[in-house]
Amino acid sequence: MQYLMLIYHNESEFAKTTEQDKAAMYQEFGQLREDLGGKFVGSNQLQPTATATLVRVRDGKRLVTDGPFAETKEQLGGYILIDAKDLDEAIVVAGRIPVARTGSIEVRPVVARAQAAQS
Repeated sequence: MQYLMLIYHNESEFAKTTEQDKAAMYQEFGQLREDLGGKFVGSNQLQPTATATLVRVRDGKRLVTDGPFAETKEQLGGYILIDAKDLDEAIVVAGRIPVARTGSIEVRPVVARAQAAQS
């Protein structure tokens, strides 16, 4: 089963991180990807929330809003998608994500295509 790990962190704190500390964190991410082998499906870091755009359609009208959208302590900064045998295995992987030490990782199972077609 696939699990999406949404990585939340404090953007303003991350901006204060030294290049050396960022390099060490990215190296940890790389090691995690390598350790996961074929269980690793994909990942990406996201641009800051200030670059985001929110789209809603209400009463047939498209409403577009530039980010950020809410004042929160943590912002979505990226994601990792993995194949895991179950939630317990996914939680172990989430605990290895470097940002888990300062932010939080939301683990969500992905709806399989066959499952989505039945819904």
